[in-house]
Amino acid sequence: MAAPSGRDTSDRRAAGPQLEAEAEAQAQLELVLGSRKNANTVFDILEGLEADQEAEILTAIRTCSKLFCTFLQQGELFVGQLPGEAEALSADYNAEKKYKIWMRHRYNSCIEQILNLMIHKSDQVQEVALCTLMKFVQAEGRWPLFKYEEEEHYTFPRELLKSVVERLLQVERDSSSQLARFREYLEYEDIRFYVMASAAENIPRVAQDSKGAVLPVYRRNVFALLSSIHMPDEQSDLKNFLVKQASKHDEWKAAKLKEHKRKFERLWLAFLKHKLPTNLYKKVLVILHESILPHMSKPTLMIDFLTAAYEIGGAISLLALNGLFYLIHHHNLEYPDFYKKLYSLLDPSVFHVKYRARFFHLLDLFLSSSHLPAYLVAAFSKRLSRLTLTSPPQALLMVIPFICNLIRRHPSCKALVHRPIGPQDLSADPYIMDEEDPAKCRAMESSLWELQTLQKHYHPDVANAAATINKALSNQEADLSTLLDLSVSVLFEKEPKKRARSAPLEFEPAKGLLRKKADLVAQHWALE
Repeated sequence: MAAPSGRDTSDRRAAGPQLEAEAEAQAQLELVLGSRKNANTVFDILEGLEADQEAEILTAIRTCSKLFCTFLQQGELFVGQLPGEAEALSADYNAEKKYKIWMRHRYNSCIEQILNLMIHKSDQVQEVALCTLMKFVQAEGRWPLFKYEEEEHYTFPRELLKSVVERLLQVERDSSSQLARFREYLEYEDIRFYVMASAAENIPRVAQDSKGAVLPVYRRNVFALLSSIHMPDEQSDLKNFLVKQASKHDEWKAAKLKEHKRKFERLWLAFLKHKLPTNLYKKVLVILHESILPHMSKPTLMIDFLTAAYEIGGAISLLALNGLFYLIHHHNLEYPDFYKKLYSLLDPSVFHVKYRARFFHLLDLFLSSSHLPAYLVAAFSKRLSRLTLTSPPQALLMVIPFICNLIRRHPSCKALVHRPIGPQDLSADPYIMDEEDPAKCRAMESSLWELQTLQKHYHPDVANAAATINKALSNQEADLSTLLDLSVSVLFEKEPKKRARSAPLEFEPAKGLLRKKADLVAQHWALE
């Protein structure tokens, strides 16, 4: 038999004290549960929560979990408004009541210590502490320690869950890993309901305590929590409860979708009330139209936020379009200068932002109505046409069909294409590119000569697309869905797959990059 390696020996030595500690903790647990005479042994168990070694702390947390979950189930803890420990011992209570009051104080000490372990340096300790506290939440829900006067039929350990939420929303410490672990608990309807209520109270309090100081870590933690909340769509979806009420469950606020929407709305309004950094601002706008507005009790309360974002310009304005479109389409939002602002968003950068596909999808929707005035459609067509002169090929392959679709929808704009005596270059063009008002840009007096220029583009696909205007446009609109996400990599992948229909039989090899035999470039770089 081979001799054990040094590593195996060290592992056994390390496992020895750990096994002894677990055995000792199990013995202490059995003593406390076995007889009230051994109640003081609980101090030895709680002492393990302050140990230096991670393994000892984890053993102590698990032991506390078993101990107090059992006590809650057996009714060994005092129920009601807890009197002070010294007061209880001197009061005229029987021995059993004094014991339960005393043990309830030990339970509170355990809760406080485990809450502090949620910010321990060890990730495993943090996770086990969080899971243990949520076990206590469930246990207190089943065997409550409090009854609330305003909802005497409904019991839920709100204060305990509120303390957990406060530890998750650290001001100076990133809690992303714990919040990721906490996400599974947000699938429970009652947990989600009371978490939203607790967070909505936490945000203004922290803002007041900070006295206007910038709290980037805290805001990231809050956003991580908020973005983990997935609201149900229908009342019938509210089925999964961690704590089911014994009576009148359907009348419980946590069981009503309307109340969930109110808490959800209050929480987001509290968060968005304070100034956000640009990167977080964008993240909110990305999910606003799908994950926030449809689940708010009054989505119109977001009008001010969205209009302010729309006025900022750049990528933030592009992202605000989704939310504005939702309010315009579903809640009849009136925005007098909407198209004027939309027109101003068309600048060269719009072809390079990562939200390009989303923007042009919405732009297509906004310009789809046949009731839009001809001057407005002409202004958008002309501005896009002008921007094509400096756009990359992947954008041109999308924009040219886009412009053609606008002209198909609005036949009165065909004059922009079929105007033989119109301007043929930039110097003779009456169109005013710098004019912010589409009604004053004189687009109807111009023509789309830029598309004719693109017929000589270096990329053959662009040249072919631009040549569409040489013939009468069909009534069938081009499908833009496959073109919105077109990228350079896609163009590169398609090019080698093309098969040439014909090849020249005679040609003169180029001597230099400029096709001259003795040019300056050829002296340094020869074409082999």
